[in-house]
Amino acid sequence: MFGISELAIVLIAVVVLLGAKKLPELARSMGKSARILKSEAGAMKAGDGTGPGGGAAEPPAPRTIRAAPGDVISRTDSDPEGGPARS
Repeated sequence: MFGISELAIVLIAVVVLLGAKKLPELARSMGKSARILKSEAGAMKAGDGTGPGGGAAEPPAPRTIRAAPGDVISRTDSDPEGGPARS
């Protein structure tokens, strides 16, 4: 496909056009895009029933979020120290 000399010319052109400071950012961006594409392709493959296991996967059960006893702060007309409100 490409020889070493052609690949070197393309790399030199990229460095000249983008600058050396932008190359790490570009590589990170391409890596993130590849990871997202791979995960989405895996999710689509698992979702249409052609993935491992053969059958269609069941949808996940709905999650219920419940507050723990200390999570909810009641709002009352008292001052922060617990005494009655001053007018």
